[in-house]
Amino acid sequence: MKLKLFSILLGGVAMLLMTSCEESYSYADLLRDERRACNSFLSGYEIVDEIPSDTVFEVGPDAPFYKLDPDGNVYMQVLVSGSKDKRPSDDQPVYFRFMRLDLNYLYTDGVEFWEGNAENMMADPTYFLYNNYTLNSSAYYGYGLQMPLQFIGLGGDGVYPTKVNLLVKSQYGFTDEISDVVGYLYNITYYDNMIGGGSED
Repeated sequence: MKLKLFSILLGGVAMLLMTSCEESYSYADLLRDERRACNSFLSGYEIVDEIPSDTVFEVGPDAPFYKLDPDGNVYMQVLVSGSKDKRPSDDQPVYFRFMRLDLNYLYTDGVEFWEGNAENMMADPTYFLYNNYTLNSSAYYGYGLQMPLQFIGLGGDGVYPTKVNLLVKSQYGFTDEISDVVGYLYNITYYDNMIGGGSED
């Protein structure tokens, strides 16, 4: 009987300790974990802290990641550069497909798990209205996914559509995921038409 009572008390203490640990894990701790995961990923690449004044970026899988905002919430690696003359105007629909990688999960478990809408090319691409955050359908994707289009535009190189790798911390990511405090690496292809086949020259 005493052993049973002791086991019950011990279980109760363990539950209290677990609850206490969970409650003591603050938002600052979550931000620290996100920062570590993002920094770990970026450590494998050259980082450029400023946008080139002529907005001519190095391009390709070995290109550096460019910091797009002063606080380091968004970094861009250009895979296929868009046309400077085809930067979207306000409220213009921009269609895109993406896959994304949870960097916290990659950092803690060392496993790459990609998710997104780029695997089904038969389905219509997702879209937002550029620089319009008043509509839920556009604001949902956050500010980060639109940032590259300030600098590289649409249309790609005339053969392939504009494509980037984009590291986005939670504050600039999907609005309904901000409280999760998880940074993602996005592989995004932007299109200037709904077909999702790039521009026609």
